[in-house]
Amino acid sequence: MKAEKISFGISYIDTKSALHQLNGITKFVLFMAWVTVVLTTFDLRLIIALVCLGLLLLKMTKVPVKAYRALLIATASVLSLNALFMFLLAPQQGTEFMGTETVLLPLGFYSITQETLFYLVTITLKYFSMFPIALVFVFTTHPTEFSASLNRLGVPYKIAYAVSLTLRYLPEIKKDYVNIMHAQQARGIELSKKASLFSRLKNLTNILGPLIFTSLDRTEEISNAMTLRGFGRNKSRTWYSLKPLTGKDWVCLLTIIVCVSLAIVKRVIEPQLFWYPFN
Repeated sequence: MKAEKISFGISYIDTKSALHQLNGITKFVLFMAWVTVVLTTFDLRLIIALVCLGLLLLKMTKVPVKAYRALLIATASVLSLNALFMFLLAPQQGTEFMGTETVLLPLGFYSITQETLFYLVTITLKYFSMFPIALVFVFTTHPTEFSASLNRLGVPYKIAYAVSLTLRYLPEIKKDYVNIMHAQQARGIELSKKASLFSRLKNLTNILGPLIFTSLDRTEEISNAMTLRGFGRNKSRTWYSLKPLTGKDWVCLLTIIVCVSLAIVKRVIEPQLFWYPFN
């Protein structure tokens, strides 16, 4: 049996783009500011703008689309299922938030209304808008350089180093996943598109179990290696990859602060939680 190839990944990829030249702190502040704006707004206009901007930034990283296409599709699929379950559990949620009811398909308790569809689209895009910027941060931020910048800002170096290990561990999880998947396929477990969706989901448990135990074993190995190297013995450490903030970083940080402030002010003065143009 020919093993199915996996071409995606979640790790730092140096493409020499303009985003790669920015300091890791700048990109981290951008990511946190992005999440803050997304979590404080239910304005579909702003959410769509964030989705478009996030995809544009993702393209600016110059990372090949094939490296994250599967991740985007998987995220969109999971969020679509989430919207379906939200409808099944609370089919009138949108009507309650919008204050009106426009029935498109009468099905009793599960009647489909315009308000509910608008609500589900808003929530789904709201969650999805955070994913592209997360990929931008991971693809363009070198783990060691970012950790050094965090430590320079006053974050204890143990925490900063833990962040570095987390970012470095993401591609290792992907490699383990691929190896385990190939091993399961060699044993005759079908995980390709030839099998039905239900069968693939069921067979996925044959990957997740070994993946979890492999991760736990590797965590213990990393912990032992750090202990043998005397990690944590001193209160401070020096960093080889320390990168100072440049003028471009300060301009970006100032722009981020202004944009977040405007978004928060907009949310405070808005009379309604959801923007709904059909009232």
